[in-house]
Amino acid sequence: MGRPDAGRPWTRPADVREAGRRKWPVLLASFLAGHGWEPLSVPLRGPGPAEIGERLADVQTWAAEWDRAARGPLRVECKKVGGRLIGTNQIPCRAWLDGYDQAWEFLGVRQQVRRLTEIAEQTKAECPRVIGWVERHPVKALELASSWTNLLATIRWVDERQLGAMYVRQVDVPGVDTKFIDKHKRVLTELLDIQLDPARIDAAAPDFEGRYGFRRKPDYVRLRTAVAGGAYTELTVRADELAAPPPGVTRAYIVENEITYLAFPLVPDAIVIFGGGYAVNVLERLDWLVSLDLAYWGDLDTHGFAILNRLRRRFPHARSILMDRETLLAHRSQWVPEPTPTRAALDLLNPAEQNLYQALATGAFGPAVRLEQERVNFAWLEQAFRVNELHARDAARGAPPAGTTSLRCSADNLQMDI
Repeated sequence: MGRPDAGRPWTRPADVREAGRRKWPVLLASFLAGHGWEPLSVPLRGPGPAEIGERLADVQTWAAEWDRAARGPLRVECKKVGGRLIGTNQIPCRAWLDGYDQAWEFLGVRQQVRRLTEIAEQTKAECPRVIGWVERHPVKALELASSWTNLLATIRWVDERQLGAMYVRQVDVPGVDTKFIDKHKRVLTELLDIQLDPARIDAAAPDFEGRYGFRRKPDYVRLRTAVAGGAYTELTVRADELAAPPPGVTRAYIVENEITYLAFPLVPDAIVIFGGGYAVNVLERLDWLVSLDLAYWGDLDTHGFAILNRLRRRFPHARSILMDRETLLAHRSQWVPEPTPTRAALDLLNPAEQNLYQALATGAFGPAVRLEQERVNFAWLEQAFRVNELHARDAARGAPPAGTTSLRCSADNLQMDI
C-alpha cells in the first residue's frame, strides 16, 4: 500500500479484496440462508492535498488502479480533494459491493459457491436435518466437498440400518471404511448428533463408539501364572470375561514394562499382570483384585506415582514396590529425563511416596528425573521380591512383623537385613 516512506499508506484494490475475504464465511452463511444482500463498503485511504502536490506521479498511478477497479465488479465512490494551490481533484474514497454476484466475481469464488450450492441441495434432499449445519459452517462444508457424499451416506446408514452390538467395521457404505470414519469422526459426531433421535445418543460416553451404540474394541488383560498343574504359563484374556483369578492365586503384581513383566519372578500362588502405563484403568474392572494381596511397580517418575494414585482409587489396599527414594538414589547413573512431568495433586499416596513424588515434581534431584522400570538392576528386583514374599506370607499367617525391614543394595553388592 503506497511507498514505504509514505506517511500514511493508501488503500489499494487488493486491500479491499482482502477485507472481502475476511467476510467470506459470513457472506456464504447469509447467502445459503437466503438472506438478502446487505450493502458492503470499504472506506479508502488516499492521498491528502499536500501529497497530491508532492507525489503527483504516485497519485496518478494509484488513481489509475482505481479507475480500472471501478469498471466492475466494484463500485467506487469519489470525493473532492484540493484547494487554491493544487486545484480540486476527484479521488476514490469508498469501494462498494452491491450484491452477492459482484462479491463472488470480485473474490474469484464463483466455482466454490457453485459447489457449495450443490452440497446444500444434496443435503436438503438426503439429510434435511443437517442443512442447518451446512449453513452455519459453509467454509468447513466446502473443505469436506470431496467427502460429502460419503459423509451423508454414512449418516443415513447409521440412522436407518444400524443394529445393536455392531462394530464400526460393519458400516456397509460403498467407498466408506473404518479409516474414512476414523478420519472424519469429529464432523460425523456433529452431524450424527443432529440427525439421530436423542434417545440413540449417549452424550456421556467418552468415545465415538459408545456415543452411538457401536461395540468397542475389547480390552485385554495379559498375565503370567505359575499355578501348579496349570495348562498355560501366560494368558491374554478379554477383561469382561476374566471373572476370577486362576485357582490358588492369592497375590498379584502389576508391572509396567513388558520385558520386566516377562522376566518377573513368580511363585505358585501369585500372578504378574502387564499394566501398560495408564492402560491400568482396564484393571479397574477386575473386581476380584480386591480379594488379593496387590502390589504395583511403575516407573519411578511423576507419572508412575499418578498411575499408582489412580489404581488406589479402585483398589485402596494396593501397595507399591521399588518406588522409593532408596531405589532411585541407588540407580543414579540410570536416570533419564521425564518428557512431560505432571504436578497434579495426588491424594492417595502414603507419606513416603508423597514425599518422593513432590521431590520429583519440584526437581529436588534435578530437572525431570526419571528411573524407568527396565533400568532397575535385576538383582535389586529379585531381592525386593524376596522381601515382599516374606512379608506377604507373614501377613497371610497373621504373624506380627519381625521388626523393621530395610533393603540395602547396590548394583554390585546386595544385602538384606530383617
